[in-house]
Amino acid sequence: MANIVIIGAGLGGMPMAFEMKELARKEDTVTVISDKDYFHFVPSNPWVAVDWRKREDIIVDLDKPLKKKKIELIVGTVQQVQPDQSQVVLADGKTVLYDHLIISTGPRLAFDEIPGLGPQGFTQSICHVDHAETARDRWLQFVEKPGPIICGAVQGASCFGPAYEFAFIMDKDLRNRKIRDQVPMTFVTSEPYIGHLGLDGVGDSKTMMESELRARHIDWICNAKVEKVEDGVMIVMECDENGAEKKRHELPFGFSMMLPAFTGIDAVRDVEGLVNPRGFIVIDDHQCNPTHRNIWGIGVAVAIAPKKPTPVPTGVPKTGFMIESMVTATAHNIRARLDGKPETAKATWNAVCLADMGDTGIAFVAMPQIPPRNVNWMKGGKWVHLAKVGFEKYFMHKIKTGVSEPAYEKLIMNSLGIKKLK
Repeated sequence: MANIVIIGAGLGGMPMAFEMKELARKEDTVTVISDKDYFHFVPSNPWVAVDWRKREDIIVDLDKPLKKKKIELIVGTVQQVQPDQSQVVLADGKTVLYDHLIISTGPRLAFDEIPGLGPQGFTQSICHVDHAETARDRWLQFVEKPGPIICGAVQGASCFGPAYEFAFIMDKDLRNRKIRDQVPMTFVTSEPYIGHLGLDGVGDSKTMMESELRARHIDWICNAKVEKVEDGVMIVMECDENGAEKKRHELPFGFSMMLPAFTGIDAVRDVEGLVNPRGFIVIDDHQCNPTHRNIWGIGVAVAIAPKKPTPVPTGVPKTGFMIESMVTATAHNIRARLDGKPETAKATWNAVCLADMGDTGIAFVAMPQIPPRNVNWMKGGKWVHLAKVGFEKYFMHKIKTGVSEPAYEKLIMNSLGIKKLK
């Protein structure tokens, strides 16, 4: 019998639990450790932040779907992973032993790296439903007294798509309210150019994203380092192509949402051989840590090195389809290990993304995610908005019912006319 433990119950952790339970042997146990007793659908947070969705629309209690699949749930915060003892220590002092550990926690949100950043400071976040609700409350105050908006992603960020999404969603909501003309908007990003996305661009993303920003009268600053945020003012250093100071900006704002940099969670930061300097899980081609061979990593928690450096540091995003493929590969490789066979499954490392823009949207496909690529395109239209709404409903149903097949596969292939994702 093997005890298979999964830390995290998000976009990677829940599908991981379902797929692992299906592939595990009858005598094996699957346990999920989560610091929350609910799942929330992170891609819908931008809609929550402008009051287009309610919290209850994107929340699923974990107990019922996991119990249905005979997966144990432990609600608690992981304080430390101890590979030498093959155990996880919880904040309440309890320990959980494992034969295989899958780390699917997502990131630690590094608001503390910039003074005044984040919900505890002067900017908003859409990284968690709690943050999105706080942003919504501030948004509803803001629209009663509109002013300048700053939206974007700070240095070290690796998730740029939601920043663009939220800028466009705010623009749409302001137009719906007939007050867009009262709100100057600036997109501030650490990307070297608009549409870089941490991926060195996808298709004609630079031209397309610049065009969409221009069409909505949204100014932008690239190669931006946010030095600090004060009440109503953001101090930004714009850098040149070598990363040296080019120009300084003191940008006023009445509302701001800035995505932070990510790091690994505190519970793994000091574990030698497990993580890189930023705390992300180091994995081989089969999702397994090279040093601690019974620890696996999936999703945003894993380390992916950028293809090439940028003047201002940027990270590499992990999109939904990529995470799903990591889940499938990990489940098959653990089963192979349990059967005494070599692991052979590999994640596809393809990026397929639907970015909502309020009433339209942009989709991109990058195969593989890091260039050079076999498939490399970006297209837009109202169908993307509809597809994302459909995917939200599909994934929520998936979590509620315990369906284990990759959620993106059917929806994206049908939407994009792709016969097979290799």
